[in-house]
Amino acid sequence: MAESREPRKPRGGAGGRPSSGGRPSGGRSSSGGDARRSGKPSGGRGRPQSGDRPYSRQRREGERRPTPAERSESQQRYDGPPIPEHITGRELDRSVQGQLKSLPEKLALRVARHLVAAGELIDSDPRTAYEHTLAARARAGRLAVVREAVGEAAYAAGEYAEALAELRAARRMNGVQDYLPMMADCERALGRPDKALALIRNAAKADVAPPVQAELTIVEAGARRDRGELDAALRTLENAPLNSKSRAPWVARLRYAYADTLLAAGRQQDALTWFHKTDAVDVEGFTDASDRAAELERGQ
Repeated sequence: MAESREPRKPRGGAGGRPSSGGRPSGGRSSSGGDARRSGKPSGGRGRPQSGDRPYSRQRREGERRPTPAERSESQQRYDGPPIPEHITGRELDRSVQGQLKSLPEKLALRVARHLVAAGELIDSDPRTAYEHTLAARARAGRLAVVREAVGEAAYAAGEYAEALAELRAARRMNGVQDYLPMMADCERALGRPDKALALIRNAAKADVAPPVQAELTIVEAGARRDRGELDAALRTLENAPLNSKSRAPWVARLRYAYADTLLAAGRQQDALTWFHKTDAVDVEGFTDASDRAAELERGQ
């Protein structure tokens, strides 16, 4: 099975094998300040249901009382990691704050602070970011924006089964298609490239923005490589707008994936050319194309 090396990237991506520090860049994280989702929250107004407050519900008849150790561990998950004092919760995008308005004020503030903390940590400490989102989910699991945040953080932390489940839930709630590349990449990470390809085929009917389509193409090429189909992976990328004049990050990511696949196919000179072409449009350093090109040139 051909393996792909991941480019360095601030919001991660689906090209090559998923890594614990990345997430696809087709959408913008709702757990940080740049979230842009504005779908209707699914939670209702007023008092939260007992499922949102696991320590306030009445125990059912015959239900086993949790041991102190179990309660302590469960309580810790519910409380989440400490939230830095500088985080107010107002750092969230207004569209996300709007979705949290279905919650009581104090609860909404607590959830918001956990989401902001997760957004701040997702690149440097994805495990702690994931724990923050779990604490948010424990309080507001009926909101799509929260489930999305859990999915993204789980993906970043390498919890691919959890990420897939959460992103599916968010998509059911708000119908957003931007999760599809990450969902397909989770299938790859779980050793199911056929399911990844099936998901991408179904996504072909969806109306998605160019960045999301680029991510889908990268994941599809990766799934082809997982199956040992290098020629098919190359064809997939060659049918994408590799020569776009745009300098958007998705163009650099497409070119990088193509260069990396060319190298895997033994076409070193062609790979060198495309690493240079990647570097030419990668103005913000989303990839390590320059380093890869230099490495190839030293080996010649």
